[in-house]
Amino acid sequence: MSKLAAIPEAPRISPAMPESWVKDTQDFLQNLGDFPKIAEVDRNKVTYNNLIRSLLKVERIERGRVICLLSIKPPVLNYYGSLHGGAVAGIAELVCTACARTVAAEDKKLFLGELASSYLSAATPNVVVEVDGSIVRHGRNVTVTSVEFRNKQTRKLIYTARATFYNLPVSNL
Repeated sequence: MSKLAAIPEAPRISPAMPESWVKDTQDFLQNLGDFPKIAEVDRNKVTYNNLIRSLLKVERIERGRVICLLSIKPPVLNYYGSLHGGAVAGIAELVCTACARTVAAEDKKLFLGELASSYLSAATPNVVVEVDGSIVRHGRNVTVTSVEFRNKQTRKLIYTARATFYNLPVSNL
């Protein structure tokens, strides 16, 4: 059995660090989990998935493609006032899964094996984002999907994501 290292009482700070940088960093980390604007949502009645789903409006569903509109609202904003990276990943997973389900046989069970996201820009409050998911590759054992987040008005690409789903039971790869 190994001993756990003791957690120091105060952080070790390099003497070369300017004091203002240290204060800014500590303030950022202390406020990171503080969401004062979430008061609009009753934390006891709304789960994160319900919150994400409430911001999405399905525009189009076809074989191998799902398009949704996303309204950027305060409950999913980060410290900087733009769409939270965790929300981007959650939305990407949701849309990619829906997209994969459009080509998977009803009796096939899928599980997410990999999700990769690229954060190219920022989505700011009250912007409508088009979330366009499509199939990259679909085979007997694997389905790969991608999703693009674009500002609906300017068509500027904001985020991209790619997900790999495996069909159960998993075969020997």
